Amino acid sequence: MKKLSLCLLLALFGLAVNAQTAAVKFPNVDSSPMDAVYYPLNAVKVKKEDTSMPIIKVLYSRPMKKGREIFGVLEQFDKVWRLGANENTEIYFDKSVNIGGKKIKAGKYALFAIPNKDKWTIIVNKQTDRWGAFNYDEAKDIIRVDVPVTKLDKVIESFSMTFTDLTDGANLVIAWDTTQVTLPIYFKK
Repeated sequence: MKKLSLCLLLALFGLAVNAQTAAVKFPNVDSSPMDAVYYPLNAVKVKKEDTSMPIIKVLYSRPMKKGREIFGVLEQFDKVWRLGANENTEIYFDKSVNIGGKKIKAGKYALFAIPNKDKWTIIVNKQTDRWGAFNYDEAKDIIRVDVPVTKLDKVIESFSMTFTDLTDGANLVIAWDTTQVTLPIYFKK
């Protein structure tokens, strides 16, 4: 009798687990997947004894070129862009930084851009957790910085960001298609 009760209990448990997992529907894989870039680049891959932490983290979605004309067409000149796809791009500073001569406190911010042929205006904004730039509020801008455009010889298929070292900070390098811009971010190392 005990064996029968145990078998019945296990069968009911198995059905309950199966019923719970069968009801969950996961979304399809996003065509513009979310990615993260850190400064220093290896900040999240340090060894156990290394207690250093990332100074900057950028969360962004990576749209693909897919044969399209990007700047001036898909992403129109003189229009605010979310600097990626899907939700607006977010940047986290672990300490105070200086961008374009303005001190910005540690915290979480949104990054937007206004692309143009020869320069971009990079915007650091207080309003985060929004879809795209549809609800962009200029009144929440912390700073706007113009940076020159560099034309690349090789096409960058996926919208990409990375960091390069500066003596007193880091450059946020942003590239897609044949366009690249660099935003200097200064802080004490």
